[in-house]
Amino acid sequence: MNEKQQNKSVLYAIVAITIVVIVVGAIGFLAFGSSQEEIQGEIEVEEYRVSSKVPGRILEICVKEGDYVHAGDTLAILDCPEVTAKQKQAEGAEDAAQAMAEMARKGARQEQVKGAYELWQQAMAGAEVAKRSYERIQRLFDEGVVTAQKRDEVYATYKAMEAQEKAAKSQYDMARNGAREEEKRAALAQVTRAQGAMQEVSAYINETVQIAQMDGEVSEIFPKVGELVGTGSPIMTVSIMKNVYATFNVREDHLKGMKVGDTFSAFCPAFGKDIELKVYFIKDQGSYAAWKATKALGQYDLKTFEVRARLVNPFDGLRPGMTLVKR
Repeated sequence: MNEKQQNKSVLYAIVAITIVVIVVGAIGFLAFGSSQEEIQGEIEVEEYRVSSKVPGRILEICVKEGDYVHAGDTLAILDCPEVTAKQKQAEGAEDAAQAMAEMARKGARQEQVKGAYELWQQAMAGAEVAKRSYERIQRLFDEGVVTAQKRDEVYATYKAMEAQEKAAKSQYDMARNGAREEEKRAALAQVTRAQGAMQEVSAYINETVQIAQMDGEVSEIFPKVGELVGTGSPIMTVSIMKNVYATFNVREDHLKGMKVGDTFSAFCPAFGKDIELKVYFIKDQGSYAAWKATKALGQYDLKTFEVRARLVNPFDGLRPGMTLVKR
């Protein structure tokens, strides 16, 4: 190959490289330089977790993932023998407290009242005899027949029998009237306490049957039948399908003054149409979230904000996880 042909080949190579560089640069400019970054979000729904206040073993799962449930529907049944044992204890304590209160209200038994009455009658008869004996001795003393010593002895006996008669009367009155008001109130308080314990156990028993608190769709079930769950452990998650919202992670330089109450459009690929959204929540995601460091370029750090918005015109069919692209 002569020198002229070599120069021509080098020239062609330079031209080809130049053309490639120009084409690549043009493509890069068109693809990246002039295009705007898209803000992508997704559909979310509010959820609540079903859990029990008492530990137990899963006896039955009454629903499947994807089932739509209504408030009051039975979701799961737990087996908790400890709660059943506590129920029997509470029932026994309530029965005992009721019996004590009834005894305090009725007072002593009829046999006890009758026995106290007989003792009072006996003491009253003895006091009457002692009184007559004293009156006779007093007349004899006035006539000078008996000594003062004898009169005083009979008088002491009379007063002792009189006091015994009063004591027997008090015992009879106490047996007839029953327990004191303080004792009655104390017995009633014990009944109230036992009833409260019974209500507490009943509440725990109700926790062994988990029911839906709101209408929704069962999105996830965690334990299997036969497994143990602890207090507060989630059994399943129910999605409240009527409470649908959109969530976007927006870098602050793309917010452009967006505030709560603003409306914007977003394209939903699942339906192939734009939907109108209204912002109701804006919050920064903190230092742990995605952010862009630009200090190396002499600028500033950019944080990411979570923006939530509700549909202006809700419609059926939106599912959690569906993609949205902000217009």
